[in-house]
Amino acid sequence: MRGVNARFGARNAPVLRKKRQPVLTRRRILLAATAEFAANGLAGARVDAIASRAGVSKRMLYHYFGNKEALWLAVLEQAYSDIRGEERQLDVQRLTPREGMRRLIEFSIRYCAEHPEFVALLIGENLHRAKYLRRSTRVRELHTSLLGLIDDLLKRGRRAGVFRDGVDPAELYISIAALGFFYFSNIHTLSTIFGRRLNSLEARKRHLKHSTEVILGYLRP
Repeated sequence: MRGVNARFGARNAPVLRKKRQPVLTRRRILLAATAEFAANGLAGARVDAIASRAGVSKRMLYHYFGNKEALWLAVLEQAYSDIRGEERQLDVQRLTPREGMRRLIEFSIRYCAEHPEFVALLIGENLHRAKYLRRSTRVRELHTSLLGLIDDLLKRGRRAGVFRDGVDPAELYISIAALGFFYFSNIHTLSTIFGRRLNSLEARKRHLKHSTEVILGYLRP
C-alpha cells in the first residue's frame, strides 16, 4: 500500500506544484511590492524594481495584478490580512477579559515596532485619503471580526465587574492603535524633540507598559 501511495504521490507531485506556483508567484510579487511601496510610496515606487525584486517579468506582474494602483491595493489588503491573522492567533477568547485585553494591546504596540513597513503603508494611504482602500470590501470585513472580538472582551469584562460600561469597541480600538501607530510613525521627530532615544529597547518597553496601563486604567469600572 505504501508503494502504491508513494507512486500515486509521485505522479501527482508535478500537478500539485503547478497548482501552487501561481499562489507562490503572487505572494513573491506582494512581498516585493510591499518593500518597494514602503520605501518609496505609491508615486515613487517603480514596477521595474518590484518585478526585479520578485524575480518575475513586468508582463507577469501585470498579468497577476493589472496595474500599479491595483497592486498597491492588493498590498494594503494583504497587510491588513496579515495583522488580523496574527491577532486571531492570540486566541484571547480563552483568556480572562483583562488578560485578553492586555494581550491585544501588547500585540498592537509590538506589531508596529516589528513591522515598520505596515506603518509606512498606512501613512502612504492616508496621504491619498484612503482613495484606494475605499475600493476594498475585504478590509471592512476583516475589521468587522476585530470589532466583534473586542466587543466580546468588553461584554465579558462588564459581566465580571472588571470593565466599565459604555465603551465603544471602535473607539477603543482606535485608541489602542493610536498608541502604537503614532509612536512609531513619529519616532524620529519625537526622539529629536524630547532628546530621547525612543527607538531603544528600553524606551519601547517603557512605552508598552505605559500604553497598557493607560488602556486598562480607562477600562476600570
